[in-house]
Amino acid sequence: MKNQRNNSRHPKQSEESNKNSGIRTTNNPISVVFYGNGGQGVVTASEVLSWAALYANYHVKKTEVHGMSQRGGSVESYIRFGKEVFSPLPVEVDMLVCLHEEEYPRLKPQLKKSGIDLFNYLTQAKQVVGEQKIFVNTFMLGVVSAYLPIAEKHWLEALNKVFKYSQAENKNFFLKGREKGAIK
Repeated sequence: MKNQRNNSRHPKQSEESNKNSGIRTTNNPISVVFYGNGGQGVVTASEVLSWAALYANYHVKKTEVHGMSQRGGSVESYIRFGKEVFSPLPVEVDMLVCLHEEEYPRLKPQLKKSGIDLFNYLTQAKQVVGEQKIFVNTFMLGVVSAYLPIAEKHWLEALNKVFKYSQAENKNFFLKGREKGAIK
C-alpha cells in the first residue's frame, strides 16, 4: 500500500466506533508498530490496519523494514494515522504488537510511557489458533481493533480487501481477538 492521503474530515467517535477504545481520537497521529519474523504476517497485519484507517477517513502513512524476512529474519512495520500525518516514522509508538517473543526485548523501549503493550495477548493468540499458526496475526489484529477508534465495519471491509483466501477463518479469528481485547 502506498502512502495515501484522504482529505475527508476527521472522523468523530460515534455509536458505530469502538466505544471501549484504549486510544481516543486526538489531533495527534496514532502510531502502531507490528514486529515479528518473516512469514508471521507482520506486513499483512499492517496492511489491514492501514486500510481500516483509510476506510475510517484517516490520513495514513506506513513504512516497513524487511531484514532477511524471507529467511525468518526480523520484520517491522510502522503505521501512523490521524487527522494529518507527515511522517511514517514516530519517535515513540502508542501501541506495540509483537508476533514473536524473541523480538520483544528489542522493541519494548519504543513504546511511549502511556502506550499500550499487547505482548501479553500473544500467548492467548497462540492458544486460540492452535495448530493454525497462520492466523496469529489476524487474532492480534482483532485485539488491536478493540483499542483503536476505528469502527468494526471498517476493519471487516479491510479484512475482505487484504485477505483473498481463507476469508471466513480470518474473520473468525479477528472477531475472537476483538472479543479478547475488549476485556481489558
